[in-house]
Amino acid sequence: MIRINLLPHREMRRERRKKDFARQSVLTVVGAGVIALVVALGINGQIDSQQARNSFIKSENDKLDAQIKEVALLKQEIEALRARQEAVETLQRNRTLPVHVMDELVKYTPEGIYFKKLKQENRRVTLTGLAQSNERVSNLLRSLAHDTPWLEHPELVEIKAVNLGKPDGKDGRRAYEFSLSTTIKAPTADEASEPARPVTTAPATGSVPAPVASISKASR
Repeated sequence: MIRINLLPHREMRRERRKKDFARQSVLTVVGAGVIALVVALGINGQIDSQQARNSFIKSENDKLDAQIKEVALLKQEIEALRARQEAVETLQRNRTLPVHVMDELVKYTPEGIYFKKLKQENRRVTLTGLAQSNERVSNLLRSLAHDTPWLEHPELVEIKAVNLGKPDGKDGRRAYEFSLSTTIKAPTADEASEPARPVTTAPATGSVPAPVASISKASR
């Protein structure tokens, strides 16, 4: 017996296909949403982890900045202490220099030379005095240049002939007034630690009358 289906099967197949497409679309959208949610959660987790690392790095940098400031302050204190130490050492080295200079002048000044004025400015010493002759001044310069352990580089500033005695030049004695400068050597640690010897004065000799000596020290 033959059966004939008179129902609209094409329309039913079309409706079924539409329902399948809608179901697949919904499943696709839901799957895409789930995937997007998982990806967003993963990205948020990575962001939170990176922010935590950034916060840790920032806190460590703050600690390092504080330590750097402490180190800078310590360096400043060390430099200040070094400066004080150098100042004390300089004072320690220079405290006996005037005594040594006077001792050297007494020991190495030739006979016939008399000093009227001695002036010290830092390490430069200026001497003014009278001499019986030019040769005695030359001998003094030679002694200051080669013999004295505390003085060096003498330079003659001026020398001129003067008459000692009456203003009109009668019955006067001829002498040479000179001015020279020399430099005090920088003492070494061993020299600075040596005790200064007392200055001993020797009686003046020669024909030039010994004037009263005046000593002055200027500091800048």
